[in-house]
Amino acid sequence: MRAVETIKNIWKIEDLKSRILTTLLLIAVYRFGSFVVIPGIDPQALTALQNQTKGGLMALIDMFSGGAFSNASIFALGIMPYISASIVIQLLAIAVPYFQKLQREGESGRRKINQYTRILTIVILIFQGPAYLINLNSQLKAAGAPMPAGFWFIVSSTVILAAGSMFIMWLGERITDKGVGNGISFIILVGIIARLPKSLLQEASLRVTGAGGLVVFLAEIIFLLLVIAACILLVQGTRKVPVQYAKRIIGNKQYGGARQYIPLKVNAAGVMPIIFAQAIMFIPLTIIGFSNAESVQSFWSAFMDNTGFWYNLVFGVLIIVFTWFYTAITINPTQMAEDMKRNNGFIPGIKPGKRTSEYLDNIMSKITLPGSFFLAIVAIFPAIARICGVSLEFSQFFGGTSLLIMVGVVLDTLQQVESHLLMRHYDGLLKSGKIKGRTGAVAAY
Repeated sequence: MRAVETIKNIWKIEDLKSRILTTLLLIAVYRFGSFVVIPGIDPQALTALQNQTKGGLMALIDMFSGGAFSNASIFALGIMPYISASIVIQLLAIAVPYFQKLQREGESGRRKINQYTRILTIVILIFQGPAYLINLNSQLKAAGAPMPAGFWFIVSSTVILAAGSMFIMWLGERITDKGVGNGISFIILVGIIARLPKSLLQEASLRVTGAGGLVVFLAEIIFLLLVIAACILLVQGTRKVPVQYAKRIIGNKQYGGARQYIPLKVNAAGVMPIIFAQAIMFIPLTIIGFSNAESVQSFWSAFMDNTGFWYNLVFGVLIIVFTWFYTAITINPTQMAEDMKRNNGFIPGIKPGKRTSEYLDNIMSKITLPGSFFLAIVAIFPAIARICGVSLEFSQFFGGTSLLIMVGVVLDTLQQVESHLLMRHYDGLLKSGKIKGRTGAVAAY
């Protein structure tokens, strides 16, 4: 079989074998730490916290942490503070000249940006640590087991949570350097997949022993595979723009003259619009918490039901808007046109400079619109699955942030493995051709 032959080829490449084993070892360390509870917390009293993380934004946070959030683990804050810091620095690199200058300084600039990202991550952790402990205290009280009191417990636990998140970040960097794939993305992937077996078994048990039977469960699996196929198309979709490079004569030799392609992404914004939209949709819960007026609560409660019409309509519109916004601030046609002109490149039939910039901007506008609608539809698939009777835990894998990240990271990792095979003159992973990853994506996660 081709799969067996591919595994044998992978095992023959010492460097690739070492990278895969290193990745598995570091992931095992991460999963072990997800079950180490914060000192002083009774693991038996976490039922209220686990119930809190079964739905809404808390469920998303718990999924990204691989269950560490609901376990009150030392890794409870997960990798999300680092991702939040990365997003902030990325936006600053677009708006602030100092960070724009750092981006153009090459390796030295990248090291400084990484340093600023780590510092900002620590600042975020200093605020998120106590906030997590306050919520944990209220949930433990609901279960009849209050958290240890005292200022030093808060300080020591905040330090432990911050150190746990920074350790996860270090694990991610080690996977990137010594393992396979993007380490941070891989850690998020593992956190998401960790909940899949349990959710799948629960759904199968529910269908086999309850309403629907095995036929309905098989129909759900087929629908899930169709959604995964749609996500693959969304992740890989590009519009290729041909670029002709003029010949250069150096001495008696000619260089260049080759035609290449710029792959413009249909979904250049990745999962960021969904993350932004989910953060906005969390506002109604805050308003209801601060307001006692019945009219206010009844109005905003319509936007809290994630299977309701108004919630999903507003959610979808926000995703479309944020897709346009994020694409506009991350894809710079003017810079692309200048780089092309600087390297003696041009688009056939289009004048270099301003006309090229306008042409690229026009193409991005045309492909971003259908991409944004497609992304919005994928994002509300979990709600559709819930309406169709799929359990809450299993429905989270039918679309949204989790499925897009899973598909993107798996494709990127397989592409890197395939590149090692092809470099040693072995066959790739697919007969039909090379695996396409998220080339040109703005963010790995």
